[in-house]
Amino acid sequence: MPTPPAAVPPAASAADKPADPNKVILTIGDTKFTEAQYQALVDALPQQYQSYARGAGKRQFAENLAQLLILSNQAEKLGLDKQPKIQEQVRFQRQNLLAQAMFDDIQNGVKVDDALVDAYYNAHKNEYESVRAKHILIRVKGAPMPGAEGKPELTDEQALAKAQEIRKKLVDGGDFAAIAKTESDDTGSAKQGGDLGEFRHGMMVPPFEQAAFSLKVGEVSQPVKSPFGYHIIVVQDHKLKTLAEVRQDIEKSLRPEMARKQVQALREKTPVTIDDGYFGAAPAPMPAHGAPPAAAPVPPAK
Repeated sequence: MPTPPAAVPPAASAADKPADPNKVILTIGDTKFTEAQYQALVDALPQQYQSYARGAGKRQFAENLAQLLILSNQAEKLGLDKQPKIQEQVRFQRQNLLAQAMFDDIQNGVKVDDALVDAYYNAHKNEYESVRAKHILIRVKGAPMPGAEGKPELTDEQALAKAQEIRKKLVDGGDFAAIAKTESDDTGSAKQGGDLGEFRHGMMVPPFEQAAFSLKVGEVSQPVKSPFGYHIIVVQDHKLKTLAEVRQDIEKSLRPEMARKQVQALREKTPVTIDDGYFGAAPAPMPAHGAPPAAAPVPPAK
């Protein structure tokens, strides 16, 4: 049976609310769906399917639903639902859904300690820091980027001397954008007056990043050596999001791990005996950020 593609669910809107909840919008044999019933069915779907069933794929979803009910009704008429294999699969799927629902309930209800949030923020400040900078690059011979046609290849000493000369012009009041457009060997940013836009840690080569994040706003850097040559950098803005700004994001990232700990606590309270001779030796402990124990995959029907 065709399966709707995954999609990013949009935020719920007024358009999702039934205009007439009692209006029958879909009839499949003897089964009727009112608009309210259809919306309730869509609400029960995994999030990645909800936007499909409400948006561009609404018609196709209805066709798929009709095919699903026609086949399942016919299976019941033929007694396929009484087969032990089918009953076992239904039982397992029910347990899997309930386990995932329990994990979600634990995760949504867990209280994240303020001290834990503070510790996470302090340990991950780099993730919340960004700068906006501009630069002028003087390329050295052998750099991993092609030189501009017609420009001479510069040795390391020549490139450094030129970068120092340009820095002096800038310190003396030279127009950064104008100089970048004529002198910078980074042709992409040169067209923008050397502007690189905003970037975070890990987005630039290490020497450039280290210099950019250590400069004061408006300060003209000394020539900074990288595999590409020598950079003259000016930071235009330096931001660090406050704990208050990122608290909700941090709590969201911490909840799954805290929920996993509660699941592990439940596991430790429940006697479990696994025959090593049949199942093999116990595996290594699951990584801290592995899949939640409640989310076991459902084996496909054959």
